[in-house]
Amino acid sequence: MAVYDDRLEVTSSGTLHFGLTPEKLFAPHESLPWNPLIARTLYRRGIIEEWGRGTLKMAELTTSAGLPRPEIEDAGGCVTVRFRHGQFVSSRRGESDLTEQQQVILDLLDNAGRPVALREIRSQLEPQTNERRLQQDLAVLKNQGLVTVTGHGRGARWKRL
Repeated sequence: MAVYDDRLEVTSSGTLHFGLTPEKLFAPHESLPWNPLIARTLYRRGIIEEWGRGTLKMAELTTSAGLPRPEIEDAGGCVTVRFRHGQFVSSRRGESDLTEQQQVILDLLDNAGRPVALREIRSQLEPQTNERRLQQDLAVLKNQGLVTVTGHGRGARWKRL
């Protein structure tokens, strides 16, 4: 991983396999994991949600945050994924555009009147609430300037702006 003034680059040795190209990775494509046993284990443990959607999700998340789509380069025996910061343009939407869970999170933070830990937010949501989904929703709300976070890890506290 390399951090520059204008970009973040993640490089992996090896090349794209099974005929995949950087262009094909940003279109719906079949998942062709290098090691199907590891991929299946990660899927069953809930670490990955769907196969063949990672690059599509990266593109969706960066563009929804007002950032350029990641660039993928397959050259010199390495694959590099490049994230450019561009000029940040807030993707701030109206609160009516929020998902139901995002609105519930905002209501919880409004009613708390104080910074709240992730585990406390999760305990007040539906029992089947996925923690990864909750973290994604909080990231969306943060990117929209609706919430802020202080601290890190278990010490992180979320607050409504």
